[in-house]
Amino acid sequence: MVLPWTLAVLSLLPLLDAQSLECANLTAVAPITNATLDRLSGKWFYIGSAFRNPEYNESARSIQAAFFYFEPKHAEDKIILREYQTIGNKCIYNSSSVTVYRKNGTMSTYESGREYFADLLLTKHPKTFILSASWNGKKNVGMSFYADKPEVTQEQKKEFLDAIKCIGIHESEITYSDEKKDLCGPLHMQHEEERKKEKEGS
Repeated sequence: MVLPWTLAVLSLLPLLDAQSLECANLTAVAPITNATLDRLSGKWFYIGSAFRNPEYNESARSIQAAFFYFEPKHAEDKIILREYQTIGNKCIYNSSSVTVYRKNGTMSTYESGREYFADLLLTKHPKTFILSASWNGKKNVGMSFYADKPEVTQEQKKEFLDAIKCIGIHESEITYSDEKKDLCGPLHMQHEEERKKEKEGS
């Protein structure tokens, strides 16, 4: 199963068309600095996504709800990823690391022996961000949207809708998560208690 954040994959191609008004509020992050990583640190919720690739859309539709933690390691150019997904009415937990390619503004992770790349886009709202696949109109074009809360404001949502329009995908093609279907609460609470005890014991 492809993880929510790795649904935005496969391309290191140029990102933003400077002539597009719909793209005007997006900032392609290059290079990725320590300040960028600090902005990404913490808990995030998967809000929604849309892709041209049927495989990615199928994976997105299977995700009922998802949230994750980013813990940057500046010196190692890595981010520790702890992710909780509800799929098929079951909670699935995964812990892995994300490699940060600072110079070109991309990140990658390995799954099933394959490296997945995502281009990082920052919105004008510091509490949301977007990961993108190819912007060149080919079959893998797509985006996924994340926020620090399970529900976003209309203004935040509009930025995502404008970005989707920018790459030629219709709003009706977006798949959204539903926090009410989240079943990872108990496991998350258990993990947080364990982490708290580890810190107290260290």
